[in-house]
Parts: sequence; structure tokens; C-alpha cells
Amino acid sequence: MESNENLHSKAQHEMNDSAPISDPALENAAELATNPEIIEEKAVEEESISTPVNSEPEEKNEVVEETQEEPALSEDTVEVVLEELAAETEEIIAEEGIDEEIEPRTDLPDYSNLSEVELINELRELLQETGFFEIVDRVESIKSNFYKKHKTKLIEEKKSFIDNGGFEEEFKPEADPYEQDLKTLLAQFKQRKAELNKDIEAEKEENLKKKYEIIEEIKTLVNRKESINKTFQEFRELQQKWREIGLVPQANMKDLWENYHHHVENFYDYIKINKELRDLDLKRNLEEKISLCEKAEALLLEPSVIKSFNALQKFHDLWREIGPVPRDKKEELWERFKTATTLINKKHQDFFENRKKSQKKNLDAKTALCEKVEEIITSEPSSYKDWEDKSKELVEMQKYWRTIGFAPQKENTLIYERFRKACDAFFDKKRDFYSKHKEEQTNNLQMKIDLCVQAEALKESTDWKKTTEEFINIQKKWKEIGPVPRKQSDIVWKRFRAACDCFFQQKSEFFSSKDNEQIENLKKKNELIDAVTNFVSTGDESKDLEKLREYQREWTEIGHVPIQQKDDVQKRFREVINKQFDKLRVEDKDRSLMRFKSKMSDLKTSNKGHNKMFFERDKYITKLRQLESDLVTLKNNVGFFANSKNAEALILDVERKIARNEEQITYLKEKIRVIDEVDDNEE
Repeated sequence: MESNENLHSKAQHEMNDSAPISDPALENAAELATNPEIIEEKAVEEESISTPVNSEPEEKNEVVEETQEEPALSEDTVEVVLEELAAETEEIIAEEGIDEEIEPRTDLPDYSNLSEVELINELRELLQETGFFEIVDRVESIKSNFYKKHKTKLIEEKKSFIDNGGFEEEFKPEADPYEQDLKTLLAQFKQRKAELNKDIEAEKEENLKKKYEIIEEIKTLVNRKESINKTFQEFRELQQKWREIGLVPQANMKDLWENYHHHVENFYDYIKINKELRDLDLKRNLEEKISLCEKAEALLLEPSVIKSFNALQKFHDLWREIGPVPRDKKEELWERFKTATTLINKKHQDFFENRKKSQKKNLDAKTALCEKVEEIITSEPSSYKDWEDKSKELVEMQKYWRTIGFAPQKENTLIYERFRKACDAFFDKKRDFYSKHKEEQTNNLQMKIDLCVQAEALKESTDWKKTTEEFINIQKKWKEIGPVPRKQSDIVWKRFRAACDCFFQQKSEFFSSKDNEQIENLKKKNELIDAVTNFVSTGDESKDLEKLREYQREWTEIGHVPIQQKDDVQKRFREVINKQFDKLRVEDKDRSLMRFKSKMSDLKTSNKGHNKMFFERDKYITKLRQLESDLVTLKNNVGFFANSKNAEALILDVERKIARNEEQITYLKEKIRVIDEVDDNEE
């Protein structure tokens, strides 16, 4: 409970008799990152943190509520009311000015044992969560662990390169696709943070402006020549508007409250609230607090305990703002509200206890996988194909392992060590088998060398269309050939790729030499950019979308432009077309495909465009096959836990992953279709 009290030190001064009951689950708040940007984010978060709920009112809070009750304001009692109101104003100002203390987080997950892929997947899942400040420290931890592994991997690659006869100065690490994925996700995170901070500050400034406008309206009430009842009603409406407006900048808070209560006192002095109007006010407050009790009790039926807990905090804020009720109803009403609060917080605590049970289920699932791998180890495959089949099966189980989630902290490391030990034992046996079966890999090497010879014979050809088709066929054959000896794999691949690059480079240079045609193409593309820039929506989204797609097709069909202007004109077109797409209410998936098509169109006209598109398509084909294989494995995994404890929950988890996998497969097929469509338009 200590961390929770520190986290909400400001709230301790604001509680009154409606202060919410504190919950042990809040002790899981993550520690602040040392990164200054994240500390800034956390500071913003603290302003919006809900007040914890106390189980019962303090003596001080009882007194505060009583002083808020306004006696029947005859002329003899107006001065008493004003004194109480002034005291209340000073108390609110003092409460509002207390700085919040931030308790460092101590419960970050241990990401050090996760691979780069696991870290990327973990980060991607974090960014899909609706909460922002709850994940900032975990994002920073994932980033730190990723680059530690990335650096270690580069050191190992360099050492292997030198051990195999390479010179240190010639070592060039290959691009890590996972690093680009990480940077993309971190960029999304940074953008999300900036937008949130900007929105919060803008909202506070707007709230400040609105509250000063309300003060000006209260000032004008004392000059009205209408009935007191009507003036009083207008005053209450202004009070309600004041309560509904959110936070204001901290620097302006004290002056704002002093100004507000000064003019409220003037108003009370002007109309000298009579007993009848006061009774109506107490009755209205009673009705509003009864309504809050009913809403709090209704939260017991809310399926989301987090949503109900957060809503309860808002109800407590409203309770404090509503004002006094008749004395004979005060204690009864507070006990009713407090009872609902206690029950909701009990559900909140139970939620985190259930999470512990979920981790126990994860342990059961991981134990079942360990047993399955240990069972595979006992078998002895007798052929290369058998080993490959068993390897794929084991890799699928490793992937499924990463999707399960954490086991209880005490068992998490032990079960991981057991699983890793079993996997290592299998691959050790596989390595021994492969060392005894090199003949097949040697044959594969010879076939790839033959393809290198064919590619080298064609690389100087100027029959662009025919030779392009031949290179595409050779590349397909290359993909169909199995593995080669490890020491020769990189050498033969570089030889093959060099021949491919040579041909496509010469082809690109040939078409780039058509200066007059390219100048005309540049003119057409500039005109098309102007057309897209000046495009005006018809109001029919489907027609607008088709028109923008027509612009994209026209752009692709125009052809090459002078190389000096290529990057600039591509960039300008991409900016204006993306801006028009953003104006349409298009599904995120469709917008992503449109941007991808624009990217492929740019790639096609770049240096070695076709060759790059081939390797891009090949990458997606490989990923698609892997996802399809994953899908088969996931469907088979349903049978893994048929006889396990808690089988139903485990099976539901697998079925959820199957649905997500099928969606990814459909999306990849769309990307491959876009590449083929762009490639078919090549001149």
C-alpha cells in the first residue's frame, strides 16, 4: 500500500467524505523510466490519475461536508455563509495546489530472455492497448533489451566473418528487418505521445478560458432586474457548467479559484438566498447523490472491472462537487455510496487475483509443450525429410510458446530452462545427423552453381523483355532448390545476386537514357501532381476513392523521369496522394494497401526496380508460407491440450490466434497482388 499512497499524495488532500477506497492492485504501477521524455509523459499521466478510494471517511472529511451545508440564509446569516464559503475556497485552493509525488515503478516484466522477434511482438501488442501511460516504461525496457541483443548479434556475425577468412574492414552487417520494425513501432509510440501531450495542454487552456467566461457571467447576474428565482436558476446552471469543465493549468489555478469565489460571494450577498431556495438546492443535491448511488450500484453489473473502477473514481469526484444534502440524509446516503464502493473495489482486487490464476494456466500450457518436445527427442528420424518435418513441428511449438504469456514468477525461469534444454537437445541431434548427410547439400550446391552460370551468361543481354523473363524463371528455380553446405551458402548467393543485379542495373540505365521521353514524363507527372493537389471531393467516398486510384494507375503508367528529379517528384506525389487518402474515411487496412501500392510504384522506377520488387515479393511469399504453416500448426495445437487441465481456456486461446493468423494471411495476399499489379504495368 505504500507505493499507492505515494502515487496519490495529492489525492489524500482532496478526499473529503467521498474519497474513494484505495486498492492494492494499484501497487502494480510501473516504475518511471529514466528517459526524460517518458518522465514528461508520466507527469501528464499523474494529472489524470483517478483518486484512490478510502474505505471510510476521515473525521476531517465529515467536518468539511458539514461546513459546506448552507444555513437558511436570512439577512442575519449571510455573513456566516460568506465566512464559510471563504474558508471553503481557501481549502479548495490549498488542495488544488498540492504537488503530486511519483513513486518509481518496480514491477517491469523481465524482457532479457526474449528474442528480437518476441520483443517486436511484445511491443506491437503493447501499442494496441488503449492505455498509454501504463506502457511507457515497458516500451523503453523493450527498446533497451532489443538493442542489447542486436549489438551482441553483430559482434557474433563479425567474429564468424573473420573466422571464415574475411577481413575485419570488409565486414558489412546485413540490414536487420526487425530493427526497422522496431523503429516503425517506436515512431508510432512517439507520435501518440506527442499528440496526447498536445491535446492535454490545449484542453487545459480551453478549460481555463471557459471558466473565466463563467466568472464574467456570474458578475453580470448582480445587475439583473428579473425575479430572484430565475436569477438563482441561472446561477446554478453556471455552477453546473463550472463543475463539468475539466482541469486547468496549475499555474492559473489559485488565481482562478480566488476570482471565482469572490464573485460567488458577491452574488450570495446580492440575492440573500432565502430558506425556500436553499431547501430546493438541498433537495436537488440529494437527488443527484441518490443518482450517483444508483450509478455506482449499477457498476456492479459492468463486466469490465477496470472500466467500472475508473468510472467509480469519476463518481467520487462528482460526489465531492455536488454540495450538501439535508442533515438527516447525510450519513445514510454516504453509507450507501461507500458500500457500493467497497464492493466494486473488491471486484477490482479479485481481478488481479484471477490474473495470477491465468498465469498458472500458462504454466500448465508450457508444461504440456515441454512434455511434447521431450517426447519428440526420444524419436530418431532416419531421413533428411523426417528431420525437417520434426524441426518444423518443433519451431511451431516454439512460436506457440511465445504466444502463451508469462507463468508465475517463481516458475517462469525454471519452465523456460526446461523448454530450452529440450529444444537444444533436439537440434544437437539434428546437427549430428546433418554432418553425416552432406551429399544432398553438395548436389544442391552444384545446381545453384549451374544457375549462377546461366545468370552470368545472360547478364550482358540487351533483349530486355525476354531476358527479364528468363531471369525471373531462374530466380524461381533458385527458390525451389534445397539448402547447401553452410560455408558455401553466402558465397554462391552473392555470386547469383551479382549476376541478377548486373542485368537489371544495365536495363535500368538503358531506359533511363531516354532523355526526351523522360522530360515529357516529368512534365506529365508534374501535371498529375497538380491535379491531385487540386482534387475536390464529390461527397461520394467510393467515387473519390476510385478517382484517387485512377491517379495512381496513371502515375505508374507514365514511365521514367530524369534521375535528378526522380526522388523529388516521387516524394511530392506520395505526399499529395496520401493527404487526399487521409481525407477519406477509408478503413485502416485499405489505406495501408494504398500507401503500399504507392511505395511499390516508387520502387519500380528506382535503380534495379524490378530486381528489388522480386526480392520484396519473395519476402512476402516466404512470410505467407510461414503463416500458412503456422495456421496448420495452430489448428493441430488444439489437440495438444485436449486432455489437459483447463483445456477449454487453452483451446479458446489457440482459436483466437488462428483467427488473427488468417487475417494476416489475407493481408499478405493483398500485398502480393499489389506487387504483381504494379509489375504488370512495366513498360
